[in-house]
Amino acid sequence: QRLKAAVHYTVGCLCQEVAEDKAMQFGKQSIAAISEITFRQCEIFAKDLEMFARHAKRSTVTSEDVKLLARRSSSLLKYITQKSEELTSSSMEQKKKKKSSAAKGRRTSEEQEADITENEDSNMA
Repeated sequence: QRLKAAVHYTVGCLCQEVAEDKAMQFGKQSIAAISEITFRQCEIFAKDLEMFARHAKRSTVTSEDVKLLARRSSSLLKYITQKSEELTSSSMEQKKKKKSSAAKGRRTSEEQEADITENEDSNMA
């Protein structure tokens, strides 16, 4: 119920933006109808995504499932593909940063061990 209310609120905000841009008005019944259609379509999308993942013998919906869902809208598919590539490249950069910082941490500990060994050697001499 809260989700449905959030969809209704968002649709109302979007309709208000469009109304300001196009110098027109949306009635309350129109906003309610658009909200209901939007909510029902989202339910259909959720079920389709679940079925795509299940068909691939997975329990997790992936970006490939979302692309498959958006295949009929070329502009939406292009947008989703672009965002997916951006997310992939940013996650790769984060992994590289983690690996390099972990490698630096290992180097410093190795350097510390070398310093300790040198100190022990000099103490023995």
